[in-house]
Amino acid sequence: MDLEQSRKRVEELVPLLKYYTQMYFDDKQVVSDYEYDMLMKELKEIEKTFPELIRQDSPTQRVGASIKKGFEKVTHEIPLQSLQDVFSFEEVRDFDERVKKVAKENNIELKYVVETKIDGLSAALEYKNGIFVKGATRGNGTVGEDVTENLKTLKSIPKKLKEPIDIIVRGEVFIGKEQFEKLNADRLVDEEELFANARNAAAGSLRQLDSKITAKRPLDIYIFNVQKSDTIEFKSHYESLLYLEKLGFNVNPVKIPCNNIDEAINAIEKIGKDREKISFGIDGAVVKVDNLELREKLGTTYKTPKWAVAYKYPPEKKRTKLKDIICQVGRTGAITPMAILEPVVVAGSKISKTTLHNEDFIKERDIRIGDTVVIQKAGDVIPEVVDVVKNKRTGEEIEFKMPQTCPVCGAQAIREEGEAVWYCNGIECPAKLQRGIEHFVSREAMDITGLGEAIVEELINRGLISNIADIYKLTFEDIASLKKNGKKFAQNLINAIEESKHRDLYRLVNALGIKHVGVKLAKSLCKTYNTMDKLMEASYESLCMKEEIGTIIAKSVYDFFREEQTIDLINKLKEYGINMIAEKEENTDERFAGMTFVLTGTLEKYTRDEAQEIIEKYRRKNLRNSI
Repeated sequence: MDLEQSRKRVEELVPLLKYYTQMYFDDKQVVSDYEYDMLMKELKEIEKTFPELIRQDSPTQRVGASIKKGFEKVTHEIPLQSLQDVFSFEEVRDFDERVKKVAKENNIELKYVVETKIDGLSAALEYKNGIFVKGATRGNGTVGEDVTENLKTLKSIPKKLKEPIDIIVRGEVFIGKEQFEKLNADRLVDEEELFANARNAAAGSLRQLDSKITAKRPLDIYIFNVQKSDTIEFKSHYESLLYLEKLGFNVNPVKIPCNNIDEAINAIEKIGKDREKISFGIDGAVVKVDNLELREKLGTTYKTPKWAVAYKYPPEKKRTKLKDIICQVGRTGAITPMAILEPVVVAGSKISKTTLHNEDFIKERDIRIGDTVVIQKAGDVIPEVVDVVKNKRTGEEIEFKMPQTCPVCGAQAIREEGEAVWYCNGIECPAKLQRGIEHFVSREAMDITGLGEAIVEELINRGLISNIADIYKLTFEDIASLKKNGKKFAQNLINAIEESKHRDLYRLVNALGIKHVGVKLAKSLCKTYNTMDKLMEASYESLCMKEEIGTIIAKSVYDFFREEQTIDLINKLKEYGINMIAEKEENTDERFAGMTFVLTGTLEKYTRDEAQEIIEKYRRKNLRNSI
């Protein structure tokens, strides 16, 4: 490219890379490490050829990211720099030539240490008289975030060293492969957004404003450098790592001393071959000059040390057979297709299944049962199907079709216009049970005080509840058994359950969790169809005639009340004496007639929901609730 073409490309690359970098440090990865590295490499090469194109805001001139609000700032005594990335052994040898020149000029023996580049979040730990006093993230390299309390929750960080020394060390906070897979598996079941990779999960966990959340995450740390020590001096980096182990630190277990660059390259290759055996995620291997005096002579740039480089491995892809596609039902009823694979090891983990996201994902890629597929780990962690090897097809492959009924309970499966996901329409589906009960008892629904998430979960685990209606057959003894000295709690909950039987019909309609139906629409439906039986019998055409209901909502309501599980649940609730009739509006007070209300901010005597109910009581038109 000539100068003008390069200028245009820089104008494209700089904002793009700045966005990717900011998202990365905000723990939201939107592009793979490899793609990011290639774009950064392209920018560096342009800036090397045309130095006049180097911008002040170029990501090549900066390190790290901004400080998250809510954390105190910590200025690092010794900057926490990033590393220069290289992508070939030729570049590694170029690095060696530059280092050799300085070593010869100063008559210093040249040796290297090769270590794994751990995929996590860098942090500095400070000790006074052997006591852990402060911990901080890298931040922008010069100023980081004070995360001392969060770091104290990590069992692998010693709170007191075996010697009373003053020292600052640097390490990488991470989540191990098995621990990360379990963390994401739990989130998948709970239908929470999956972490893109272990690095994002570790970073997000460490940068929580509430250390109790950090304590629940499976964080670990490996120390890999002495930043500063006034108590003891070292001659070599490898010697310092061995000393850190004696002090009680959890030091990077992969540290290979090398006498020359050939041995260093062999070490890089060995780490690459053994990646699948390493229990933590890596995104490269680091080659470091071992002699600390030589490091001083080599010096640093603003952003990177001149005595180390990071060799980045390309993403690993493997072929395997897609044996079957099954569907998994989440807690909200979302039906997700899962690929069942012939087990294959990719980037250190045995992969036997992975999500295929949704029906459109499968159709767009023409994925069939029996196909040979290419598996890659997104961000080297989450397995995904990236390609189908169509020239391997035999003609026996089977096209996949989403089930029309829920694979767990047999209820109707629905996919609405404009949505990518299929949902189970069964209110008694075991997969949806806990989430369904939590909504049923919530404040704007049946408002059963005392039936919180933990109690609901315990009732389900003990087999005391297997559907929503079972709430109303709970006995005093059932509830009292949940807590030590739980008699008062049991009586209060029994009273709350009994009281809920007399709630207005709109609360019950809202409690059923009909897709698209909230409190406001539930009230409107109950005003038109003033009994549960009339609502259940309402025709699709009748529902469509209501002003606030379109065809999609009408179909959702209509289908819901024709599902056998819904009819079964309503009949059970009737047997337990739950109110099925809407309250009559007898109020003639028109004090708010013709008025429009806007509810904003915090009210002195009421919550906004309570205030809205009062306003609606005296004037049910022209209400505009602005948050």
